[in-house]
Amino acid sequence: MAKLLLKTENIQKSYGDRQLLHPENLEVWDGDRIGLIGENGAGKTTLLKILSGEEEAEAGIVHRYGSVAMIHQQGNEDGGGDERIRALFRAGESREELSGGEMTRNRISAALSGKAQLLFADEPTTDLDEEGLRLLREQLAGYAGALVLVSHDRALLRKICRKIWYLEDGKVTVFPGGWDAYMAERQRQRERQQFEWEQYRGEQKRLQESARILAERAEHVKKAPSRMGNGEARLHKREWTDAVLRISHAKRTLQNRMEQMEVREKPRAMPEIRMKLGISRPVEAKTVLGVRCEMLKAGGTVLLQDTGFQLPTGSRTALIGRNGCGKTTLLRVLSGQEGEGVEFRGTVRMNPQARPAWFDQHHEKTLKPERTVLENIMELSVHPESEARKVLSRLNFRREDAFRTVSVLSGGERAKVALARILLTDCNLLVLDEPTNHLDLFTMAELERLLTEYGGTVLFVSHDEEFIRKTATRMIRFDGQRLVSLEGSPEEGERQAREKNSAEEERKRLMISSLEMRLAALAARMSAPKKGDRPESLREEYDRTVQELAELKRAVEKGGQGITH
Repeated sequence: MAKLLLKTENIQKSYGDRQLLHPENLEVWDGDRIGLIGENGAGKTTLLKILSGEEEAEAGIVHRYGSVAMIHQQGNEDGGGDERIRALFRAGESREELSGGEMTRNRISAALSGKAQLLFADEPTTDLDEEGLRLLREQLAGYAGALVLVSHDRALLRKICRKIWYLEDGKVTVFPGGWDAYMAERQRQRERQQFEWEQYRGEQKRLQESARILAERAEHVKKAPSRMGNGEARLHKREWTDAVLRISHAKRTLQNRMEQMEVREKPRAMPEIRMKLGISRPVEAKTVLGVRCEMLKAGGTVLLQDTGFQLPTGSRTALIGRNGCGKTTLLRVLSGQEGEGVEFRGTVRMNPQARPAWFDQHHEKTLKPERTVLENIMELSVHPESEARKVLSRLNFRREDAFRTVSVLSGGERAKVALARILLTDCNLLVLDEPTNHLDLFTMAELERLLTEYGGTVLFVSHDEEFIRKTATRMIRFDGQRLVSLEGSPEEGERQAREKNSAEEERKRLMISSLEMRLAALAARMSAPKKGDRPESLREEYDRTVQELAELKRAVEKGGQGITH
């Protein structure tokens, strides 16, 4: 029988005069796999901290009946913990030069090492590469305990969760079933809400029209003429009075029905953005950016060598690769902000017509915390306020949110302000480093639409598979110390990569065969030298060929990148 691990009773949490959380009583049982979702600023991280005991609620009680661990959204964990798990996630020691993905691996390793009965995970996929995502899914799927997961990774929610908690306006609605079941139910609820709204508006209009007709009828009811005889006047007055009473009764009935109608809220619809972002002054050339990299080194490690790429005008390119391979470092080089310990040799040729806008992982530095959301995004905007509000709405900001100061916003809300700020500038090239980090699922869907409608060129780093699949038209993959451009969708890119790998493997096999034949020929000449042969030279050539053959075979066995000649 499943064991109860956590139970809440009437918990509440406020910030200032805003009541952030007041959910119904919640329960977590052993073996639960719960996905906690909601818009940015709804209070997901705060709720996790209260449930885990890291933060106190203002009212109510949280009962915990087992050990607790938390995968935090930010920060780094020092060394220590289960060595097997640390080795599995390639967790390193705490040091400043760790990439975002490497710090995420450290946080995951630290939390999993405790083998707690109840695991809370707050955006554990942040900055993780494909390998890290695979390892995380495997570990969470087989976790011996209960899990409450906050994530914007739809594939992870779909794979892991069997129950959804939807947090809105401080309350939690529980949806049994996984992510797909939740989405299907959400669509049914939206369709029902739309139907009920249309019925409500139809009935409201019908009653208003009936009231108008009664008002017209009342105007046509005439009093008795002054010259009418007494008998006729009394009869007319009685008829007039009866008519007025009937109309008044009908009007009161209509008024009562309108007052008693249950008010229905109109389903929220995203505004259409009729202007095309990013094309006020387009780049007319075929290529926006060309990069030739002789060498890119960070912290003494060579990241790229003798490679490069071009960025076609109008393309949406995903820059992908393993954690620590140098994606963020490369983007910073393109922006002219290499940073300490980074060495770049090569050329970056930006088209003179290109007007780039940069979204860094530390986007909060571009915002003014004491100013409002609207003031921040309008500071550099080339569009009128009405269009800026449409972009905010598409990023799931409500009308009143435009006047909140940035200092009171959540991390995800600040990310949305930073994105809106650059989308509204006079740019035609967006360079985005992990734009989906900390965004809620609903905003991610709108950002996908905004980017696919964007009229300029986009280069972005993301580890979210579904975001890449829906947004990118091409990819640039870190392949060892080289960059490989793959045209088309991610699926097409993967097919090209497989074909290239297959061709490369065939080339290696032919090279192995050729080297083996060369060794046989050299061995024969060494055993029976011909006139003019020098034994020392033959031995040196034989040794070089043996070494080259061994390196090539090791590369084939590892499925590595091979040897470039």
